[in-house]
Amino acid sequence: MKSVIKKADVLIEALPYIQKFKDKIVVIKYGGAAMENEEMRQGTLEDIVFMNFVGIKPVLVHGGGPFISKNMHQAGITPKFIDGHRVTDEKTMKIVEKTLADLNKKIVKEIHELGASAESFGGNECDLIEIKEPSKSQMNVFGYVGEIDSINVDKINKALKINKIPVVYPVAGDKNKHPFNINADIASSKIAAALKAQKLVLLTNTNGIMMDQADTESMMSTLHANEIADLIERKVIQGGMLPKVNACIEALKDEVNKAHIIDGRIPHSLLLEIFTDQGIGTEIIHG
Repeated sequence: MKSVIKKADVLIEALPYIQKFKDKIVVIKYGGAAMENEEMRQGTLEDIVFMNFVGIKPVLVHGGGPFISKNMHQAGITPKFIDGHRVTDEKTMKIVEKTLADLNKKIVKEIHELGASAESFGGNECDLIEIKEPSKSQMNVFGYVGEIDSINVDKINKALKINKIPVVYPVAGDKNKHPFNINADIASSKIAAALKAQKLVLLTNTNGIMMDQADTESMMSTLHANEIADLIERKVIQGGMLPKVNACIEALKDEVNKAHIIDGRIPHSLLLEIFTDQGIGTEIIHG
């Protein structure tokens, strides 16, 4: 009986959050180890379907870094990164595009199997993401890596209105329809801003932002946006965490209410962050 009552207590704790976020848009960036593990991926997609069923409007933006790197190694190509961004030459771009498109189809299929409806967005022909004309110097350093100019959210809004879960993979075409790789963290930030989302949630391979990377107890549960520059200067935030934190800051500048960085490897981390009083990751807020 006690275990049953405890389950009821959990539901009661979630109730005010369900009421607060009903009909609100939450953009979720999904990637890393949580995508590789079948059980973890199932748990994350269950969380997203749960959100959809209780009236929240989730938009899923996914990368696929581990899958891309694996496929590159199989093709005899060594992945290269600069400040957390993948250097993308012509051969790498073909692998990126095919890997993300295949993964997108798989995620959409798995959401359907969980009883919700999903729609695929992304790729060269989608026209969801418009990119700026790349400079020669940028191309020489990063290759086919696009910088976002604008987001066309009409199709996403139409999908949300009929209770579909948009599933976005960040590949976009230039004016000649040549595909460009887009950083998924930045894409999720820009999409959240364009949709005027209530929240941006980045699922990562770490607990959140930690003062000491070797000490999980040093995680900061809440940060104000104006504290971030100092943490970057002190190298507390560096490497692969940099584009994630910068994506959060840009979203907040564009009037997204809150941004969260949480560990996608924790079972049902999305539900724990959004529907409980304590949360489990780092919340970045205005100020």
